[in-house]
Amino acid sequence: MTAALLLSIFDALVFVAAVVPFAILVRHRGAIPKLPALDRSVTLPRLSVVVPARDEASTIRRAVESLRAQDYAELEIIVVDDRSTDATGVVVGELAARDSRIRALHVTELPAGWLGKNHALWRGAEPATGEWLLFTDADIVFAPGTLRRAVTYAVAEGLDHLTLTPRLVARGLALRAFLAFFAYAFIALWGAYLANDPESDRGVGIGAFNLVRRSAYERIGTMRALSLRPDDDIRLGRRLRGFGFRQRVLNGSALLSVEWYSSLGAAISGLEKSMYSSLEYRVRDAIGVLLYLLATMVWPFVGVIVLGGIDRVLLGIVVACLAAGVLETYRQSTGPLTASALVLALLVPFAALCFAYAIVRSAYLAETRGVRWRGTTYPLSLLRGQSGLEGTTAKRSR
Repeated sequence: MTAALLLSIFDALVFVAAVVPFAILVRHRGAIPKLPALDRSVTLPRLSVVVPARDEASTIRRAVESLRAQDYAELEIIVVDDRSTDATGVVVGELAARDSRIRALHVTELPAGWLGKNHALWRGAEPATGEWLLFTDADIVFAPGTLRRAVTYAVAEGLDHLTLTPRLVARGLALRAFLAFFAYAFIALWGAYLANDPESDRGVGIGAFNLVRRSAYERIGTMRALSLRPDDDIRLGRRLRGFGFRQRVLNGSALLSVEWYSSLGAAISGLEKSMYSSLEYRVRDAIGVLLYLLATMVWPFVGVIVLGGIDRVLLGIVVACLAAGVLETYRQSTGPLTASALVLALLVPFAALCFAYAIVRSAYLAETRGVRWRGTTYPLSLLRGQSGLEGTTAKRSR
């Protein structure tokens, strides 16, 4: 068998591995629909919003003010100041003094066996009085009417968990390219849309907006069951799905917004705690993902230039599919495409290499020193103890 034939076989495999996810994405286009506006006349249950905040003085005021402006009668907002070293605690205290619906909690010490954010979420949920809980972040800005629309939909559909994708704001070409690839990986490659398929076991949770029925949250063991998961948001969704609770993921880009990261470097650093965790801390899985990225996201852009014949045709189709897929998922997460956004299609290999670097960095740091987050380092042996939780749960019947 000649080298040329082997290369053609390899390119054919790359074609299948890259085009199939794109074809599935096209088939399921619209599988993550926008949150609809429903009847406003229904009586809504009490809702408790839990906002963990650590050193978020620059964003927490705007986020909480957008919650205060919601047209939701039975609302309480619990803001947890988690050992902040900046003015977060002061801002939270000022907001609570101005509005009786806001309750400020101050965490001064992190107990053993907890990650900081997970503990803050748990602390906030404990005194909550709502029939429904909304876990969100300290930098999320809510459009007017978001809470009413979301809870109305969840109640009308008989859901136990509703998660919304926010509009992600990214500044600078490099960060936007990375965001575009990240959105494609989340939707098309990982298959986030499968959470809306009742026949699928895929569970999804997004930190910007995790709306959970209180009884379901308690049934899964609360955040205690996820105390050492760096990817707490998505694991919450996966655990709820693992217990058989009804779940849906919808596009909330018109209702929620957040500045993703300030720069590409900040994004890669920010993903340090969760990238390796999402692979269950398994080296072989990390290597497998790296090989897939290099083969399907980088090589086609090189091969279409240096090769000819059928190889160029196959890889050219791969490049076209990747470009179209990345632009589509970017549109879903950021809004209408502009002329400048088309440049992002050419930066897929660059973004894929950055993504690969983020995985390598996350795995290397975790294996050599443990996972460091918010000033605390956690041994990998401790974190591995909570891997694969969803697989140990039995689904309940409804």
